[in-house]
Amino acid sequence: MFISLRRLEVLTREGKGLASTTESHSRCQRISLTVSTGRYLSQVGNKGIASKLVEERDIIVVEPMAQSHALALFEKKLGRLGDGSDAAELVAALEHMPLAIVQSAACIRQRAPRYSVRQYLDDFRISDSNKSSLLNYEGAQLRRDWQAKNSIIITWQISFEYVRRKWPSAADLLSLMSFFDRQGIPDFLVRNRAQAGGGCGSSCGSQSQSQSQHQRHRHLDNEDDGFEHDVQVLRDYSFISCDTDQTFEMHALVQLAMRKWLEANEQLETWKQQYIRSLSAAFPFGEYENWASCQALFAHAKSAIAQRPKAEGPLSEWASLMYNAASYAWRKGDAVEAVQLSRRAFDVRKKVLGSEHKETLTSMGMVGLAYGLGGRWKKAGELQVRVMQIRKRVLGEEHPDTLTSIANLASTYRNQGRWKEAEELEVRVMQTRKRTLGEEWQVAMKVASCNERLQVA
Repeated sequence: MFISLRRLEVLTREGKGLASTTESHSRCQRISLTVSTGRYLSQVGNKGIASKLVEERDIIVVEPMAQSHALALFEKKLGRLGDGSDAAELVAALEHMPLAIVQSAACIRQRAPRYSVRQYLDDFRISDSNKSSLLNYEGAQLRRDWQAKNSIIITWQISFEYVRRKWPSAADLLSLMSFFDRQGIPDFLVRNRAQAGGGCGSSCGSQSQSQSQHQRHRHLDNEDDGFEHDVQVLRDYSFISCDTDQTFEMHALVQLAMRKWLEANEQLETWKQQYIRSLSAAFPFGEYENWASCQALFAHAKSAIAQRPKAEGPLSEWASLMYNAASYAWRKGDAVEAVQLSRRAFDVRKKVLGSEHKETLTSMGMVGLAYGLGGRWKKAGELQVRVMQIRKRVLGEEHPDTLTSIANLASTYRNQGRWKEAEELEVRVMQTRKRTLGEEWQVAMKVASCNERLQVA
């Protein structure tokens, strides 16, 4: 593991769950506590805390990256060492941080031979003294590691400003990628980043159909070529890497720096809305047949929790994303995630759509199911009663959604040991469905017997 100067990494073989603290204001030695394979990873602010959590004999100190190793990494990524003194000065200025070294080497390599290690070092120092730069952002997240401000963030800024001037579309791609979970970013969700600008424009309608089709095919071909070129630019500058031929990976600090740049330049909401729109459209409801798609996108949906948009339209899309992700979490048995996601969907829909809107009631029902999954039957029952009562009043007692909410309430009563009340509700549902469905009722009962007792509606 590579680490920065004045920082100690501590490995423990016997730790159990360890808490995390940060002391970014203090120039004490920083110690990371890493638990052996299959356990937990955490960070503490000093060695004293680590010693309280594990035995001294179980602490292994991994020393910081040495100057010789830093130079070797720089030479490997640059392809040449060039002026040894300039390279040594640069890696020292970068505080031997591997990500910063990789990014700086990529930037120099891509701009060579018209750009040298010395020129990069000069730019680095100019950026360091620029009081309006990202480095002076005082938020705890960006400055949580006080070594990072003089290396990773500056190297990111130098490279990004150059890419933004020369390849604006690549900068757009990086902007969109910065909102996703850092791993497994699907290419099909970021290919359409240019569509945020409004598509093909008004001239399309005045052309003949064959000519329009021909131009659309050319446009798609050009778009694919442009996308692959932008991906290659971002890879060349070490902003992203490829997990597979269809997914990308992006360092968390690069994502954070990108979002702070967007915020400083009043573009954060624009790209956040594009991210939510794309992800919401792609994330299906959590039925079993959709599990493969849900699993691939679930980490990104959880990342979207922190990216709640401000405008009402995108906010509704965000709520739909939270709801679908909650349905997947519920069906796969994750009560904690199901409650967290469904509560957010319900709160937003109640505020935007009103307490009696169909989607609001569906979200409320999902919160009830999530509470039931976690064994919180009292809360589940209270919500399900409210859903049932509103649906009976608004939709009528024989509406399918009303019957579904009654059936779910009956199941909750059974889990609470309220057998008589549960039986009464189940009989009512059965009789109503038999009366309304007629001959179809027997077929419906056979299908229902193959499905779960709890239903989403």
